[in-house]
Amino acid sequence: MLANLQGRVSTLSEQPFFRAAARFFRKLTPRARLAVCELPLTLVIAGLVIAAPTVWPGLIQNWLFATGVLLHASLFLACLLVPWERLTPSAGLAIPILDFVALWFTRNGASTAIPGLITLAIFPVIWLSASGLLAKTSLVLSFVGPFIIALPSVLSHLPRPSAADYSVLLLPLMMFAMAVCIRLAGSNARLQQGRVSRRDQALRQLLAASRERETLLKTILDTIDVGIVAVDSQGETLLINDQQKAFLRMAMPDAHGPADGALGAHGPADGAHGPAAAQGPAERAHGPAEQGWLVFGQDRQTPIQLEKGPVQRAIRGETFSDYLLWFGAGTEQRAISTAARVMKSDVDGGFGGAVVVFKDVTDVVHALAAKDELIANVSHEFGSPLTSILGNIDLVLRGDQELQPATKRGLEVAERNAERLRALVEDLLSSAVAVESVHLRRTDLAGLVENTLVSARAQADAAHVGLVADVPAPLWANADPLRLGQALDNLVSNAIKYSPGGGLVTVRAERNDGWVQLEVKDTGMGMTKDESARIFTRFFRTNAARQAAIPGVGLGLSITKSIVERHGGSISCSSEPGNGSTFTLALPAG
Repeated sequence: MLANLQGRVSTLSEQPFFRAAARFFRKLTPRARLAVCELPLTLVIAGLVIAAPTVWPGLIQNWLFATGVLLHASLFLACLLVPWERLTPSAGLAIPILDFVALWFTRNGASTAIPGLITLAIFPVIWLSASGLLAKTSLVLSFVGPFIIALPSVLSHLPRPSAADYSVLLLPLMMFAMAVCIRLAGSNARLQQGRVSRRDQALRQLLAASRERETLLKTILDTIDVGIVAVDSQGETLLINDQQKAFLRMAMPDAHGPADGALGAHGPADGAHGPAAAQGPAERAHGPAEQGWLVFGQDRQTPIQLEKGPVQRAIRGETFSDYLLWFGAGTEQRAISTAARVMKSDVDGGFGGAVVVFKDVTDVVHALAAKDELIANVSHEFGSPLTSILGNIDLVLRGDQELQPATKRGLEVAERNAERLRALVEDLLSSAVAVESVHLRRTDLAGLVENTLVSARAQADAAHVGLVADVPAPLWANADPLRLGQALDNLVSNAIKYSPGGGLVTVRAERNDGWVQLEVKDTGMGMTKDESARIFTRFFRTNAARQAAIPGVGLGLSITKSIVERHGGSISCSSEPGNGSTFTLALPAG
């Protein structure tokens, strides 16, 4: 019963829109009406002309197609230039009838390049059928027009027409059937109008009953920690809950002033201040607005202008979300996120008011600021030590002293990893995101995997973890070796780090249908399904990792995901607690 009632309410809620659209169409001049009816077909033809040089070279040079395009353009101009208001109502049907002629040229000029162009005949067919004029003529034209358009391609294949030719001839029958349906639907619309009227009365009764629940609704609204203001189309306050009153008191220059003052279009929610705040029709209902409301923009210092207040924006019909304001001053200042949704009028479906929501997000804003500050500070502090490390490694490697081969390889590994770390620091400092860009070139992924395992060997030996590679060589792909090497290092390092009791880390790769698939699998602690779905979120760490005091800040996998996606690939994770994890990278091979 309730579902049926909701379905009826939903159906009726759409009626004002269609009535408003019909009234808008009736207000148009005859020229504008014809132009609106002709516009869809004109836009499709214009799109074909724009795309033709790239998709169908030589199509524009076809004289039939070019003639059709000129006819379509001429018909659209005729809609705007011919004084149709001086002619009979049925005179405008000359446009859809001539559309059949233009489509004959357009379709047969592009029959080999765009065989389905005949379906554009649906536009004049709908126009003729929905006009309500020349009933018999429009039904005949709905069949004859598409038939004549399709006839040349069939005649060109005589005496042995193909199956496709027969299927094309079915289109005129479909167009005729559609025209009949439109005619029947128009007749049925008058019958439906009576039913809609009765249902509208039922809806009004339902709305009247809903007013009885107003007390319950207000009680519910007063229990939530979100401020809510409902205003009508003139800015008069219809509803306000207790939390919003608390926000108003917070923004008042005199904390001991009345909390219910200036609740409408010129209250603190709108940032009204100065003499301009004392103007407007809403003031007659709410009293003079207070001066100097403590409502500021995102810089926390610039007062919000009256017209930029959330309630004023909502009264103008705007719909928005996450519009951040600062209420109050000093240490008590709070960040308030606002959002607005428009309410439709019960009478004509027009603008009937709006609901504006205010939510305290101070803790979230401070947390985000602290996160960004942490990234910037840590990245900045890394800069000088890394420069010193790289400089000293370079002095040792390029010095006069002869180094043992093993020592030299170790220093080269350290230099390469320090360079990667410095690249990451530079990215974090420049844009506060993990990766800015990649520079693709032909790269042997087998070599990247080998370098990664060599770099991770010392970490694996210390953790008693075995490293196994199953990668065909060479394995070519277009990739950024520095960035992709960084991603592989992150995955292998994580696999070792999260296998504290020892185990095995396996790196596999294969090429399949133009894609290279890399798989890093470990036998470590694993994670839950919910954790594996969030593992690529910045700064996210699993409960098991925190309990085991495994070092890390939760950036590695988010960086890896960014790198892979900038390569045009994807990364996924499958895991079970106690059974290890498998990370799979899919990268375009070409």
